[in-house]
Amino acid sequence: MHDQNFKNLILDYPVQSLEFFASEEEAGTDLSHARIIPLRQEQLMERLGDRFRELDTPLLVEWPDGRRGALLFVIEEETQTSKFSIHRLARYCLDLAELMETDRVIPVVIFLRPGDHQKTLRLGGAIAYLEFRYLVCDLGRLPAKQYYDSANIVARLNLPNMAYSPEDRIEMYRAAQTGLTQLERNPEKQRKYADFIDFYADLNEDEVCVYRMRYLTGKGEETMGLVSVLKEEGRQEGIQQGIQQGIQQGVQQGIQQGVQQGLLEGIEALLEIKFGERGLKLVPDIRKILDTERLRRIKEAIKVSREVQDVENVIWH
Repeated sequence: MHDQNFKNLILDYPVQSLEFFASEEEAGTDLSHARIIPLRQEQLMERLGDRFRELDTPLLVEWPDGRRGALLFVIEEETQTSKFSIHRLARYCLDLAELMETDRVIPVVIFLRPGDHQKTLRLGGAIAYLEFRYLVCDLGRLPAKQYYDSANIVARLNLPNMAYSPEDRIEMYRAAQTGLTQLERNPEKQRKYADFIDFYADLNEDEVCVYRMRYLTGKGEETMGLVSVLKEEGRQEGIQQGIQQGIQQGVQQGIQQGVQQGLLEGIEALLEIKFGERGLKLVPDIRKILDTERLRRIKEAIKVSREVQDVENVIWH
């Protein structure tokens, strides 16, 4: 199943996604005057029926002047390389080619973790009667340092998914968050993708403290990501609010409430990033939970779960 967070990323930044994830094909493709149309998967399901496989984000690239035929980019994200199936991808591309009546289909696979995967498919004997291959964006093998100053927002947001040494972890995180604030001026998208970066970077408490001491200057552009991290862990705004409440209700009780509020806000953000509207439907039930440790378990479950049902099991047990 295609992860909701990467689907959102590609749909929000289609040109930058093609430039980064499909750079080999994009190098010979002028996208400046092209129209990029995300294909609605609901429509594809109706046409493909039982053969439909929800594994990708199809983007149709058209040139209004008609000088070039339309290109159909099929972008699939694989968190676990071992689950990737070239046969499944090939069948899906053939289905789309038939559906859209075009042979100009370009499959792209994004691997979040390094691993061995089948790169080509060849059917036949002495003669190959069908050959299939795809473009590979192996994020886990890309050196993060090469993209610290990239003007492509998709590259900057994916710095946590690239290769870097542990001692460069905080610098990498800063490059991702400052890239977001420099390249995206929409406040809603800034908040959305600050959470995207936090989700994949997953800084521990020591790293948060170091980042805050080094870069929390109060100037705004360098604090964006840390605000999201602290919100998720129930620190900063939650604790500050709790301390103020504690003046009237008792400091310890106020801090506890602030921590819980921060955890709830972080859980809601993670549910939206990973599962979209399906995840947000769990929020009313989670907000009824007052046990801090139970909320922490739910937050950790969201990070490792691939289905909403897995999170529901943790909520009710």
